[in-house]
Amino acid sequence: MVLRGRPHAVDGPGLALVLAERGLSLRAARLAATRLFDDGLAVAVLPRLDDWDRLRHDLGQLEVAVSAYGPPARVDVRRLREGQGLTQEEFAAAFGLDLSTLRNWEQGRSEPDRASRSLLRTIAANPAAVREALAEGTDSVLS
Repeated sequence: MVLRGRPHAVDGPGLALVLAERGLSLRAARLAATRLFDDGLAVAVLPRLDDWDRLRHDLGQLEVAVSAYGPPARVDVRRLREGQGLTQEEFAAAFGLDLSTLRNWEQGRSEPDRASRSLLRTIAANPAAVREALAEGTDSVLS
């Protein structure tokens, strides 16, 4: 899950308690609280979550927003591509995708895997950032 709050305004001990009550180790809960305090954003994985609405309420009392984290279960690839105003060829080239794979996704012959759904979600949220990252070429630290 993603936690969002105003930096330097988060009740760190209160947040750590809410997270620890839901099975997060105290160390991990304190780390999430510290990151949220410092940056206004933290990611945490709760071992158990019995009541999402109750968690939202408890965190809301601390002025912390929470949302699910991770790729969507499904992606309408054609809608995403058309929303960018790109042909299949342009979309595949712009985002480093195999054209035949893109066509298979759009025609329902196959579904994007988890990593591909993450990329597609990132493209939907910030296509310019994805293009910029890909434009750095192979001389990056990843090679």
